[in-house]
Amino acid sequence: MGRYLLRRLFLIIPTLFGIMVINFVIVQFAPGGPVEQAIIQASGMSMSSTASVSSAGSMGPSTESGYTGSEGLDPEFVARLEEAFGFDKPPHERFLLMLGNYITLDFGESYFQDKAVLDLVVERLPVSVSLGLWSLLLIYSISIPLGMAKAVRDGTPFDVWSSAAVFVAYAIPGFLFAIMLIVFFAGGTYLDWFPMRDLFSENFDGLSPLAKVRDYFWHLALPLTALTIGGFATLTMLTKNSFLEEINKQFVLTARAKGLTERRVLFGHVFPNGMLIVIAGFPAAFVSLMFTGALLIEVIFSIDGIGLLGYEAIVKRDYPIFFGTLFCFTLIGLVMQLIGDIVYTLVDPRIDFEARE
Repeated sequence: MGRYLLRRLFLIIPTLFGIMVINFVIVQFAPGGPVEQAIIQASGMSMSSTASVSSAGSMGPSTESGYTGSEGLDPEFVARLEEAFGFDKPPHERFLLMLGNYITLDFGESYFQDKAVLDLVVERLPVSVSLGLWSLLLIYSISIPLGMAKAVRDGTPFDVWSSAAVFVAYAIPGFLFAIMLIVFFAGGTYLDWFPMRDLFSENFDGLSPLAKVRDYFWHLALPLTALTIGGFATLTMLTKNSFLEEINKQFVLTARAKGLTERRVLFGHVFPNGMLIVIAGFPAAFVSLMFTGALLIEVIFSIDGIGLLGYEAIVKRDYPIFFGTLFCFTLIGLVMQLIGDIVYTLVDPRIDFEARE
């Protein structure tokens, strides 16, 4: 196992490098870079005219005629803008400089927020982590008992109707369900029971400890519900299929032949083996839920997490935040995948990745 983990750790470096290279190259062709936006503002042009602005200067070396929006502006002013944003260097130099800084966790400063990217990530990360953990805890609390019940009652009306409900929930995108919750329960059209933005009230600091807890979960109710509805369907069916496979194995029939009760068979023999794939998938599920599923939820409910930070960086072409969060997301995702493999071996020592290779 040690050699396998060592190989996986070394693979993280080229994988991370490849992802950064691909995204850096793609950004070269994205119109409306930070220099172009600054020129548009200086020229008094409306944002609707950004489509007419050339993409030649976006994350790439600029020329005197590189920006069509720079006509009428002092060339020295444009050159100072390029230098301020770091676009006075060739792309390959900027990329290597960026990677060199990332090795020391220096992600630079935001173009438009006047704060260090690392400070912004550290400030926003706990919000996304807490949202992901709470939703994952709720998803597992629903999916595991429901999946077990469906496996035991396979083919019964309960299994059929619960499957229909699960598939309907799975068919509704999480962001669409979030909008529906706002319309019905956050003062959109009908009821005004829950807040529609943020995770805390404006007077949060002045509340008592118990009131702070109540206020936090009051704000968390709608985004957590939206995340749970969109995430529990897959885990429920995975749990059901895993338990069904174990129930039909020979050792279960032998345990029943010995006179053990169904409860003893289910929790003493089927449960440990059936939970293997469910438990081992926890790290990957957490990364997927926190970094992809929660992005639109944070945007819709204006929750100051990593998802909203990345979305704002894309809209504003704030490249230090974009690449900084991409680096952190990718690194955390790769490490969590490695942790998932370790969990596999802890849950079932019979699994040997080195022998498989």
